[in-house]
Amino acid sequence: MHGMTGPARSREQALLSHRIRTRPTPPTRTVLILIALLAALIPPLGITNPAAAAARPETASRSNVSQVNPFIGTTGSSSTEYGGMIPSTAPPFGMTRWSPMTRENYVSRLPYHLGDPKITGFIGTHQPAIWMGDSGYVVGMPGVGAVKTTEADRGLPYSHSDETASPELYTVNMHPTPEQTLRAELTATSRVGVQRLTYPQHTATNYVVQATRSGVTGNVHIDPARREISGYNPDRQDSNLGPFEAAGFKGYFVARFDTSFAGYGTATGATQYDRQSDRTDQNVSGYVRFPAGTVNVTVRIATSFISVEQARANLDKEVPDRQGFDDAVARTRAAWADKLDRVDIDGATPDQRAVFYTAMYHALQYPSEMSEYGHYYSAYDDKVRKGVSYTGYSLWDTFRAENAFLTLFAPERINGMVTSMLQDYQQGGWLPLWKNLTETNIMEGTNADSVIAEDIAKGFHGFDLNLAYQAVRKDAMTPPDDDTTLWYGDRQQGTPVEARAGLTTYLKNGWVAADRTAEAGARTLDFAYEDWAVAQIARAAGKPSDAAYFLKRSKNYRNQYNATTGFMQARNLDGTWADGAWTEGDQWVYTNDVLHDVPGLIALKGGDTPFASWLDTYFAGGHNNQTNEPSHHIPYLYDYAGRPWRTQQLVRKIADANYHNTPDGLTGNEDAGQMSAWYLLSAMGFYPVNPASGQYAVGSPFFDKVTLKLPGTHRPLVILSPHAASRPYVQALSLNGKSITKPFLSQTDLTGGGHLDFTMNAAPQAWSASTTPPPAAQNLARSKPVEMINGTPAIDWGKPTDNAVDGDPSTEAQLTSGEPWSLQVDLGAATTVGRVVVNPDWENYPVNYAIKVSDDGTTWTTVATETAAGGTANCSAYGVTTCGQLHTYTFTPTKTRYVQLSVNSWASAKTGAPASGYGWALREFEVHAG
Repeated sequence: MHGMTGPARSREQALLSHRIRTRPTPPTRTVLILIALLAALIPPLGITNPAAAAARPETASRSNVSQVNPFIGTTGSSSTEYGGMIPSTAPPFGMTRWSPMTRENYVSRLPYHLGDPKITGFIGTHQPAIWMGDSGYVVGMPGVGAVKTTEADRGLPYSHSDETASPELYTVNMHPTPEQTLRAELTATSRVGVQRLTYPQHTATNYVVQATRSGVTGNVHIDPARREISGYNPDRQDSNLGPFEAAGFKGYFVARFDTSFAGYGTATGATQYDRQSDRTDQNVSGYVRFPAGTVNVTVRIATSFISVEQARANLDKEVPDRQGFDDAVARTRAAWADKLDRVDIDGATPDQRAVFYTAMYHALQYPSEMSEYGHYYSAYDDKVRKGVSYTGYSLWDTFRAENAFLTLFAPERINGMVTSMLQDYQQGGWLPLWKNLTETNIMEGTNADSVIAEDIAKGFHGFDLNLAYQAVRKDAMTPPDDDTTLWYGDRQQGTPVEARAGLTTYLKNGWVAADRTAEAGARTLDFAYEDWAVAQIARAAGKPSDAAYFLKRSKNYRNQYNATTGFMQARNLDGTWADGAWTEGDQWVYTNDVLHDVPGLIALKGGDTPFASWLDTYFAGGHNNQTNEPSHHIPYLYDYAGRPWRTQQLVRKIADANYHNTPDGLTGNEDAGQMSAWYLLSAMGFYPVNPASGQYAVGSPFFDKVTLKLPGTHRPLVILSPHAASRPYVQALSLNGKSITKPFLSQTDLTGGGHLDFTMNAAPQAWSASTTPPPAAQNLARSKPVEMINGTPAIDWGKPTDNAVDGDPSTEAQLTSGEPWSLQVDLGAATTVGRVVVNPDWENYPVNYAIKVSDDGTTWTTVATETAAGGTANCSAYGVTTCGQLHTYTFTPTKTRYVQLSVNSWASAKTGAPASGYGWALREFEVHAG
């Protein structure tokens, strides 16, 4: 996520969040039950009800657009650590997304949350992510009876059973009184939101357009002759971030109604000024009343960053007066169908299809259009300019996989997106880091370097290459202003453009000094990768000596490797080792953060076998966090160490754990498409570990068949992986009949089309491996009934007892108190047993225990004992001398139905004694015949 879990939040909060997830405080049962009840109220696919679907074109039922569930990611157990999505409607990359509004939005809060009981408006929003602010938004809300102009007063109750959503249409029945129904239907083009309203009969009807909120001065103007409310909102909620003031910024709007006004007025908050048609003030809104007997009203609200006149032009162009509501719905649906219908999947469950196509719906929203038919407002220099422009560049997140996804599914946009960044460079002096209309200085590293290098590597040349190299070379060679005196902490206000903060010490020593610049450890590794990307652009621009220089500099990651501890570690200016200094991760995660030179990283760790062992320890210790982007590539690193079967196993498990067809089905913030892009590419069987290389690492395709009709390609690519659901391991791979022996694919392998054929197997295979894979699992306890003896399972921590027999050492079973607990497995029938494996957590592990067997579950026989289970292997990696160890116990084969791990005592590796608040943890318990 994510990204953030969201890039805009405090990075200190992000790290804290990571720690909490490692061993979270159990949420209350009340919260969990409420979420479950809310989830149950949402239709399984979040699509329009059958009656409404029948009213649409006949092709609707055949399009993959119908598979999208816009409610995925709209709630979670935390107020901020969830998918961070809204059930918005707009075409792909739409400038303004329209959504029901259940609360006022701001940084760390979105306008819609599934748990809220009332609709308070319909918002045209430019908020790109939960950790970012909105800009120039506008809100419209229908009402009955007396006009209510404040958000707190105008909310109407609704039920999720009366709410449907799809990418092109949102509908809801609201209830002013229990006996009344006010139906609202919402659709949108890129710059125009359209509402079709059905008011209850025999009521006084009205509509409110809110321009600004408290503390923000805006304008509304009512023109009864045109049946319009127009105005502007200058609110830019991220205005305190970055050096560009954008003093002239306004979000303009024109709301045009198909019904004449019986009355109108303006308001500031709850104070109304009837028959007054123009007002400039704080918390300003305009309202209209409709003639008696009015039931049906359609309102179109156009938006612009340029002017009211441009908003009106956008309205006339995108939804002209002669166009009906259903026509607008059909056009937006067609825009989504053009993308989503380019992928057909076979062998997926209905839930998997919903997750997949919703992920496409999410990923194809970013970055969003900022230009308006050949012109755009530049918040960098506060001018209107000619050209194509985009905003919502969460580059620290999206350079990893989102951009790769766009190169495949929206190649027609790529040149314009790069040109947009180059325009930002020309007008603001630097390529964007996190652009939300203008630079916000959020996150670290100049990841536009990677995006441009990737686009060049994949054959995109429709932008100024020399200008691109000039821009990335400045990133790599020019420190930001006051680099030696500013800390450049996250969201630090009053700073110049951050660019590569700490570059001064990086150029001098080969690392960013942790005692001079925030997040120095992460910056050093990111700068090294970005140097590699700049080298590729230099080569493309005909600068071989520059390319050689930056390639050499890209080895600076080695300066952070502490061979004594085996971890990447930040350094102070004098070269001494420093603690922390990471971004949304820790030393475990960032030790794997060498995207451009994985072989070099493997060499530092001592070769393939030690590196694979390191990765095993990393995953078994629970250090991988899919909600934060620095973990996203790590499952694929086994490909480079000759153990691709581990990549194949882990990718499946991560997807199963983090992506679901439920409102809380995204465990981390979407982060401008990155979370979804990871899933989409992984589901198809590949992922860009080093995006700037144009290469993909092979994983494990999720479905039997995926057919890709990629834009601009001359033939489809058919990815075949029969029986993928039950066979996660790759036995063989070929492209158009030619065998592929290494676990890597190129962009042209995908865009060239033809057949990519996977032969799948239920057991780990030797394909592309440098060592013999483990034999097929014969663990007799795998997925058998299991219970925790004398303890309460840590279900709410994500560590239930079943984890001990799920075959995955990266999951654990744990107790919720400090007492010892035991485990009992029912094999189902008398079975010959001769070997037991106990694989505990490194930190909290059983010390003294016995292995017991029983035919009836009552009378037990001890077959093995342990009095001091701790050991020293790999403990230094955790900063301790003694820690939990995997132990195997072999005994005379005996027939038994029940096997018990009976624990007498346990200890924490950090203290040598039991810790309070939770018990010892078990990764896996295996029972074998011998």
